[in-house]
Amino acid sequence: MSLFEQAAGKLMVALDYPSAEQARQLIERLEGIPCYMKVGMQLFYSAGPDFVKELKSRGYSVFLDLKMHDIPNTVKGGAHSITRLGVDMFNVHAAGGKKMMVAAKEGVLDALQEDSSLTMPIMIGVTQLTSTNQETLNEEIGIPGTVEQAVLSYASVTKEAGLDGVVASPLEVEAIKGRCGQNFVTVTPGIRPAGSEKGDQSRTLTPEEAIRQGTNYIVVGRPITAAPDPRSAAEQIIEEMKRAW
Repeated sequence: MSLFEQAAGKLMVALDYPSAEQARQLIERLEGIPCYMKVGMQLFYSAGPDFVKELKSRGYSVFLDLKMHDIPNTVKGGAHSITRLGVDMFNVHAAGGKKMMVAAKEGVLDALQEDSSLTMPIMIGVTQLTSTNQETLNEEIGIPGTVEQAVLSYASVTKEAGLDGVVASPLEVEAIKGRCGQNFVTVTPGIRPAGSEKGDQSRTLTPEEAIRQGTNYIVVGRPITAAPDPRSAAEQIIEEMKRAW
């Protein structure tokens, strides 16, 4: 595997579109780049499970980013359904607690037992959204302490529940790995290429900086999807990532 392919495999492109047709236009422009595709709420609620299956048929790895957060039995059922779609990764809110996350894994294992052709997806917990700053955490969400302290607490519970890793800011990767081990997966949104605007993200790093911090995957949306030339933008990000090796 070339260095380009290794770096591309760590890039998750956020398909933040209102329709499958708009997402397909981007996918066609990125054809041949072996990146992950991230399907979030907007696209999934519009295009549904069939679009996930379409991405899999095109050979892409898929991160289904629905951030499940409900009572344990409901999340267990949701995880069961998601696993049957064949996704490679999905997430739940760590704020739902250990029992909820354990139930999610039970749902996955039930689906695998029912259908041996399925593969085990990577299961991750959402710690704190990268739009969350200190003021929001303390005064609006009502959690005391620093953002990093809250993130590490959620990461620890996620590991105890038997999940594979967490979604977190790239700024917290080193601390998470120190607390939960180097094999604990980190998926990091809030990535902005050098010179780009932060938008509504509060805690960001460049692609190169994030990889140097040790993250396993970076999530990039608007710097690619809103670029005049999305393919060139994606290739530039991959080149930035390569510099971290």
